[in-house]
Amino acid sequence: MTDMLTVSVLGTGIMGAAMARNLARAGHEVRAWNRTREKAEPLAADGIRVTDTPTEAVEGADVVLTMLYDGNAVLEVMRESAPALRTGAVWAQCTTAGIELVADLAAFAREHGLVFYDAPVLGTRQPAEAGQLTVLAAGPEEGRETVTPVFDAVGAKTVWTGADGAAGSASRLKLVANSWVLAATAAAGEVLALSQALGVDPQDFFDLIQGGPLDMGYLRAKSALVLDGKLTPASFAVATAAKDARLIVEAGERNGVRLDVAAATAERLARAAAQGHADEDMVAAYFASFDEKPAG
Repeated sequence: MTDMLTVSVLGTGIMGAAMARNLARAGHEVRAWNRTREKAEPLAADGIRVTDTPTEAVEGADVVLTMLYDGNAVLEVMRESAPALRTGAVWAQCTTAGIELVADLAAFAREHGLVFYDAPVLGTRQPAEAGQLTVLAAGPEEGRETVTPVFDAVGAKTVWTGADGAAGSASRLKLVANSWVLAATAAAGEVLALSQALGVDPQDFFDLIQGGPLDMGYLRAKSALVLDGKLTPASFAVATAAKDARLIVEAGERNGVRLDVAAATAERLARAAAQGHADEDMVAAYFASFDEKPAG
């Protein structure tokens, strides 16, 4: 048994709420804050203290875990929390913030005496709820004895990428992984759209590739959400996926590579969001193939 920690979870969307519940189940004292309090209220039933402000959530906390929309939101909330942050507290920054802002986040941590871990997670709603995320983490050896129980509560494994969180090695690996996930998701939607346009039964395509190197469990799972009309609740929403796709494109541009597939995926996701699918599962980018909602 590890010593009980006081953990503040800032951001209780799809991922943050699940992480907060798993931390509470592991025996830690958890405080949670969300900009829209109503979204955090259900966590009270799990013994989690829901606070009105991030300042109230972080006061005296051993670990602060951020799971917000993007890096700018993280900085804004942490600055608001600054008066109550405890010197020496661990900060597990789990938001997919991209690369450029990691240095700013790490600088904030230094200014306030926090032990900073660049720690984005790989996974969606179901693994988050099951405590089976993969944590990608970079940060100092000293402090890991405090943050490891937190990572163990929310994830099945932790992949350490370096000892310097400010270098952003974990966030870099996360963008590489997400580039593949988003490309595969967009391709799944386009396969279904083309099948419909050409009058091909999608099952004939799945039968064609079954058991071969082109077959993917992920393709079948995401396609089923479209075919069965089960795009809500989202495992990972279109709007958030669009943000991640933009971060990937920007990272490529800043480092001298042109990512045409990622750019096209970002456009498809933005188009689907504009059509009203922002809160649906990211495979709803399928609808971006049509000017109007497809029949059937």
